[in-house]
Amino acid sequence: MKLSIITPTYNRANMLDSLYKSIVKNLEQNEEVRQNVQTQWLIIDDGSTDNTEEVINQYIRENVFEIQYHKQENQGKMAAINHVIHYANGDLIVECDSDDIFSETAFYDILQAYNETKKRDDLYGLCFLKYDIEGNNIGNTFQKEETTMFDLYFKEQETGEKAIVFFANIRKQYHYKIENHEKFSTEARMYHEMDLKYKMKCINKPIMICDYKKDGYTKNIQKIFKENPYGHFQYFKEILEQHDMAGVPLKKRLYVIKHYILFSYLTKQYHIKDIKGFKNKVLYGILFIPGLVKSYQFKNKVESIDKICT
Repeated sequence: MKLSIITPTYNRANMLDSLYKSIVKNLEQNEEVRQNVQTQWLIIDDGSTDNTEEVINQYIRENVFEIQYHKQENQGKMAAINHVIHYANGDLIVECDSDDIFSETAFYDILQAYNETKKRDDLYGLCFLKYDIEGNNIGNTFQKEETTMFDLYFKEQETGEKAIVFFANIRKQYHYKIENHEKFSTEARMYHEMDLKYKMKCINKPIMICDYKKDGYTKNIQKIFKENPYGHFQYFKEILEQHDMAGVPLKKRLYVIKHYILFSYLTKQYHIKDIKGFKNKVLYGILFIPGLVKSYQFKNKVESIDKICT
């Protein structure tokens, strides 16, 4: 088995060593892994101005495993991964951020799961847990052995992060869709596209350790929404086009519709005719005017914060 690891990075030279050492440790400490696992590490530098290239070149000179370094002008994480995905030559592909590391038994657990599923043609990946640096699960354990990413978060009500190891032959057929040259688009948009044809195998074991800051995304969410409205609009639009939301709790259904209205307002795009399901259309009609008011307030609030910060 060969595992291709993709790491997008931007001015994180001081963090890469922990990830590198976690890969080396996985390859060296387990006899079964040493005999049966090859690794390819693809680093895509998204326009760093620090000494990232120097650090990576030192790893390459150590020649412990295959490493490729690629660099592009700063375009954002999704564009970076799209740029490098075709260089992956492993059986499996996993994306690991530069500030994350692999757990001590990650490669062994991946190998075992791969051996059990490698002949399946209905799976796009193996879904594992992520832990924080204190050893806590980031989210919940899986309720089902097999699911889709949409069902996991919208029906099974998962809230935390997971680590997906993709079957390379399927993953390389997809890419992160970027709208209007934005630098961020939720990964879930691609996952949901995969969900339409395939599902995931769920394994209640952690393969990544993350320095997870619970309020980090919340603190930045307004800025992310403002700077990347077109990708988010397409994300919520596609959910409402592809799902009638049967089996989705009302709270989650309202979350989707409210955000669809917000990004419709921010991008000036309204497509009620594309919404699937009578109940969704009724809720959209009820929430439309209050949603526009909230969206107007959101836009003014974010613009006021921008003025204070500049």
